[in-house]
Amino acid sequence: MSFHSLPSRFRRRALGAVVFSSALVLAACGGDDDKSSRLPEAGTAQLVVLETTDLHANLLSYDYFKLAEDKSVGFERTATLIRQARAEFPNTVLIDNGDTIQGTALADYQALVSPVSCSTKLATYKAMDAVGYDAGTLGNHEFNYGLPYLAQVTGTRFNVEGMPEPAAQTLCKGPDFPLALANVTSRKDGQTLYKPYVMLERKITGVDKDGKTFEGKIKVAVIGFTPPPILSWDKRWLDGKVDVQGVVEAAGKYVPMARAEGADLVIAASHGGFDSSAYSATMENANYHLAKQAGIDGILMGHSHSEFPNAACSTTDCNASGVDKVKGTLHGVPAVMPSYWGKAIGVINYSLEVKNGKWSVVRDKTQVSLRKALLDSATRTYVVTDPAISAVVQAEHASAIDYVKTPIGQSDFNLNTYFADVGDVSAIQVVNAAQADYVARYVAANLPAYKNLPVLSVSAPFKSGFAGGSDFTDVKAGNVAINNAADLYLFPNTVYAVKVTGAGIKAWLEKSAERFNQINPALTTEQALVSSFPGYNFDVFTSADLSYEIDVTQPVGSRIRNLKYKGAAIDTVAEFIVATNNYRGSGGGSFPGLNGSNVIYASPDANRDVLIDYIKARRNLTFAADGATRSWRFTPVSVAGPVTFKSASGKLGVATALGLGNISVLRDDDGSGKGLGVYTIDLAH
Repeated sequence: MSFHSLPSRFRRRALGAVVFSSALVLAACGGDDDKSSRLPEAGTAQLVVLETTDLHANLLSYDYFKLAEDKSVGFERTATLIRQARAEFPNTVLIDNGDTIQGTALADYQALVSPVSCSTKLATYKAMDAVGYDAGTLGNHEFNYGLPYLAQVTGTRFNVEGMPEPAAQTLCKGPDFPLALANVTSRKDGQTLYKPYVMLERKITGVDKDGKTFEGKIKVAVIGFTPPPILSWDKRWLDGKVDVQGVVEAAGKYVPMARAEGADLVIAASHGGFDSSAYSATMENANYHLAKQAGIDGILMGHSHSEFPNAACSTTDCNASGVDKVKGTLHGVPAVMPSYWGKAIGVINYSLEVKNGKWSVVRDKTQVSLRKALLDSATRTYVVTDPAISAVVQAEHASAIDYVKTPIGQSDFNLNTYFADVGDVSAIQVVNAAQADYVARYVAANLPAYKNLPVLSVSAPFKSGFAGGSDFTDVKAGNVAINNAADLYLFPNTVYAVKVTGAGIKAWLEKSAERFNQINPALTTEQALVSSFPGYNFDVFTSADLSYEIDVTQPVGSRIRNLKYKGAAIDTVAEFIVATNNYRGSGGGSFPGLNGSNVIYASPDANRDVLIDYIKARRNLTFAADGATRSWRFTPVSVAGPVTFKSASGKLGVATALGLGNISVLRDDDGSGKGLGVYTIDLAH
């Protein structure tokens, strides 16, 4: 198997009273009969596996959109948690679970605006190397900037179509730790882009049956997986170049190989959550099924931006057979997911025992937990920052700030998403207008077969309170800068144009309306309006030509009423072009009829850049022209009790200014400690 070789690295860490060196080993050490290397029968030890996931290039506790400190995020606090854990436990291994290099303006600046040179290490990896990782894997967002960039910043050579032969590629500066990925292969040679697993050989300290300390070797295999839907999500970069295997299928191939190579412990760094529905090879969150595969001792999860273990979790998956949401196991296998953006680390504390001269995991004594940067939610107290992190990325941080401050236009109104769930489109309409304008101009110039089709556009409130009261778009009236455009369009997607029918538009909107729970008009108790359906999938139109109602008293799939185009009931067979993004156009979110087959234009241009260019051309945005065209309404209905939703605390004045007179405050603090208030909406008006 011609996998790309990884450099041998030796690091020393002084952790409390314990010092041990670590080296990447590619083959089992053989022929060592030295008695000192033999493990004492019935000896015991702890090995603690630490996980970070979904850092998304949040290196410092800073919000580039708001140009302000944000103590709730940042690897500089995660690093403190890591150092604390290392000081507490003598034997640790640190693994990153992906979605690491994309997600902030700093990341986009280094990838797209002022591309990092081949000889320069990416800021994210500089920060991670300042702490010292043992291994990592790749998430779906690692592929957002394309394969050449990924190869460069990870210090790898890819043998894929569209890139020079590996021997002709310069080996660029990558991280100091190896990356493993088992389920992405080159179409050119069938080999994995990265090693499917890396074998870490460590010396750990333990106690023999007489209570005496000993030092012994352990081999830990780290096998990586990324979500198979990357083939759709980043089709423009990956189509025809790579194949992606199912997580379970790849595990079935490589876990036995790692065991045969002498692994005492096999850790799956699987960038996904856990979905208890029937397995498929294209499943996005396959770890529930991965846990059933023989030979896996632990699963490091991510992607879902959630926490596990989580005793309070009430989802179907958290309460599925085989899931212990308190202990943190899937079918008895330790599993952990430590939030996102550096808010926590995952900890699997393995209890090990020597049996027949080999290490064995004592499952009932192994513990899974999270360690969070937030120490006290009432006082908003966080762990201190690790100054070593800001020291190594300060130059890149400063450059990113200068970049995002660049003015591009002006607005006479606030563009926000505080009340997007109940109809405000002030932060959505300009995105739709930019996308529609871009696609219409392209079609007119290049696609004569479609020149007579109407062009519409959809977008969503990407920041809708998932992470708390600060997780909303809020661009103040006045100068609009690049950081504001990045706030309006959060992701590095590209524009896609799809051809759909009137029936297709209705199906699209029915899916989008899953954002809401079904409301029972007769109930006198509180009913939550918003479901767990993600805000970034709540696509809305903002065209004066299109209008529709959402009847939240009806079940999912039967909510869109009075769908009209130019004042008349929409023709179900009439054809339209809808501007959207590559995620949605390629099937992201599982919207009916959107699977890539009806894409008429897969643009190379980012939605965010299209938005920036549009604002530059418009120069002055006005509320009347750019923020008030609301295409949808709730179907009026009288409800006996309060219908509630959450938004940032203290924002009733925003709703009033927008003309949303049917909104009132029920509780200004929802009790979560996240800066959210509970509002009510009168659906009768």
